[in-house]
Amino acid sequence: MTGDAPWGPRLVQEARLQQLDDLLAREPDAIEAHVERAALLNALGRPLDARQAYLDILKRAPTHFGALNDFGAILSATGHRSAARTVLTEAVAHHPDNPMAHVNLANLLLRSGDTASARAHYEIALRLDGDHPQAHQGLGNLLAELGDREGAEVHRRRGFQGQSITTLPYRGTKPPIPLLLLVSASGGNIPTASFLDNRVFLSSVCVAEFYDPCVPLPPHDLIFNTIGDADLCRAGLEAAFRVLAQTTAPILNHPSAVLETGRLANARRLADLPGVITPRMIKVPRSILVASHAARAVSAQGFAFPLLLRAPGFHTGHHFFLVENAGELPAVAAQLPGEDVLIIEYLNARGPDGKARKYRVMILDGEIYPLHLAVSRHWKVHYFTADMADHPEHRSEDAAFLNDMSAVLGPAMTTLARIRDALNLDYGGIDFGLNAAGKVLLFEANATMVVNPPDADERWRYRRPAVKRILDAVHAMMVGSAVTR
Repeated sequence: MTGDAPWGPRLVQEARLQQLDDLLAREPDAIEAHVERAALLNALGRPLDARQAYLDILKRAPTHFGALNDFGAILSATGHRSAARTVLTEAVAHHPDNPMAHVNLANLLLRSGDTASARAHYEIALRLDGDHPQAHQGLGNLLAELGDREGAEVHRRRGFQGQSITTLPYRGTKPPIPLLLLVSASGGNIPTASFLDNRVFLSSVCVAEFYDPCVPLPPHDLIFNTIGDADLCRAGLEAAFRVLAQTTAPILNHPSAVLETGRLANARRLADLPGVITPRMIKVPRSILVASHAARAVSAQGFAFPLLLRAPGFHTGHHFFLVENAGELPAVAAQLPGEDVLIIEYLNARGPDGKARKYRVMILDGEIYPLHLAVSRHWKVHYFTADMADHPEHRSEDAAFLNDMSAVLGPAMTTLARIRDALNLDYGGIDFGLNAAGKVLLFEANATMVVNPPDADERWRYRRPAVKRILDAVHAMMVGSAVTR
C-alpha cells in the first residue's frame, strides 16, 4: 500500500544518480557511466532528461548499442515512432549480430503496420538465437495478426514457456500499490497504457496460459484481469482461474464475467433485454462460404443481403466486410483468415441524412461514461477513421453527446443500464447505434474497449474532459479496490 515515507529503492536510485554525477564531473568521457546515468533518469520518471542524456552519449559514441537500444525504446514509448525507427535502424546497422537489436526494431515495425519488414527482423533474430524468447513472442503476435493461429501458437509457446511473469518499471516516489495484471498470450487484452500509472502501481504481468502454479505469484494487493476477448482468449481466461486459485486478492473483471461476452453469446443473451436489438449471428466453416452454393447456404440460414462477414477474434474492423449481394460472397469470404467465419445480420445505423452513427460508452465500477460518437458516410465506423476531423458539425454532435449523454440518448440510457448489469464487468464498453424508435442497435459489448486520449490538435479540445473523467474513474476504481483489501 502507498504511504507518506519515501520509497527505499527510489532513494537508492537517487543516491546512485548523485554518485554518477560526481564521477562524470571527474571523468567526463566515462561512456558506461553516462549510459547508466541515462537509464537511471528514465527509471526515475525523467524521460526528457533521459532523452537529452542519450543524445549526448550518441554524440560521443554514435554506435554504442545500449544507448541506441534504450534511446529507441524511450522514443517509441513516448510516441515518437519515426525517430525511434531511425535510432533502432542504426542499432541494427552497427550491431547486425545482436538479436535484441532486430527484435526491438521488429516490435516497432509491427506496431507501425510494416508487417513484412517486422517479420524479416524477427526471423533474423531467430537465426542468430533460435531460443530468443522475445523474438518468438513477437513473431507469434505477427502471425496471429496475419490469421496464422497455429503458427502463432508454436512461437508463443516457445516465447512464454518459463517466461510467464514480468515486473514492469515503477517510477513513483512513495511505496507503490503492488498490482498483478493477467494477460493472454493470444492477445485480446485490455490496453492499459492510458490509465495504468507507474508512479502509483508496481505492476507484474502474468501470462495466464503459461503460469506454473509451483512458482509463487509476485506480491500484489489487487488483480486486474485484462484478458478481454472471450472469442480469442478462451484458453487464457480458463487458465486465469488457475492463477486466481493461488490468491485471495480482490480482482477486477473476473474471468467468469468476461467469458460470457463473446460476440455470439452477447447476440443471444442480450437480445432478450427490453430496448435492445442484437444482430442475428452464426458461425460457419469458411469452406461453405467460398463454395459455389454459398448463397443458397446463407439463405437457408435465414440471412438476407447485405450482410456482414467477420473473422472471430479480430477488432478495429480487421477482417470485417460488408457483402452487398450474393455474387460477392465467395470472393469476400476468401479474404478472411481461419477456418470459421461469423455471418452477422447488418443493422442499419444510418440516420435520415444517410450517415452512420456509432456511440461508445464505458462501464467503470458500475457507472456509464460517454467516450465518443462517431459519424461516418461509411458503414464501418471507427472514431479515428470516421468523418470527424474535417466536419465541425459532426464534432458538435460528439460534443453534445459527451456533455449531456442522457439528453442525447433519452430512454436508451435505461437500456444501456440493463446491458451494463447483464455484462457484470468492472471495466468494459458498449458500441451501439440507435434506430428511429430510439432502440439500441448493439454492435459490441465487452472488456476490450480502448480509451485513447485525444492528440494535441485543438479540434479535439472538447473531448479531453470526457476522456479525463474516464481515466480518472479507472484509476480511482483500481486504487479503491486495492485500499479496501
